[in-house]
Amino acid sequence: MSEDTFRWVITAGVGLSWLMIVIMAGAMIGVYRTAKRLEAKVTPLLEKAGLVVDKARAIVDDASPRIRDMMDKAQEMTATAREQVQRLDALITETAERARLQIDRIEIVVDDTVNRVHDTTQAVQSTILKPVREVNGVVSGLRAAISTLARGNRASVDHATQDEEMFI
Repeated sequence: MSEDTFRWVITAGVGLSWLMIVIMAGAMIGVYRTAKRLEAKVTPLLEKAGLVVDKARAIVDDASPRIRDMMDKAQEMTATAREQVQRLDALITETAERARLQIDRIEIVVDDTVNRVHDTTQAVQSTILKPVREVNGVVSGLRAAISTLARGNRASVDHATQDEEMFI
């Protein structure tokens, strides 16, 4: 490559570099203007947001002790409730065990009472009712004998035959 050509290539490269620098400068000016417009729009919002953040911080700072107090009380209430539930569970368990023992005792007493009533019934039947039946049988026999003796006359053969036929 000749020296003239080299100079023209270098000149074109420098010109192209200068053109790119001018374009970049224009772009930077455009970005600067856009940033300024955005800043103008955002600045009032930042001031309002700052006020909101300050109020929120004040509210959180003001409520923080109350929230801690509520949390502490909630923990105390939970601990108390847990303790009460444990006591209630122990009481219910003890009451259920006592009731189970009493029911077992009642069952034994009722079984014993039923057995005694049964034994008493058998004893009454064997010692009182059996002799009463026997006496009743003897009395009925005596009554029949007295009634037969009191009639004095014997039934005729016709009457006896008729009685036998009715029996058959």
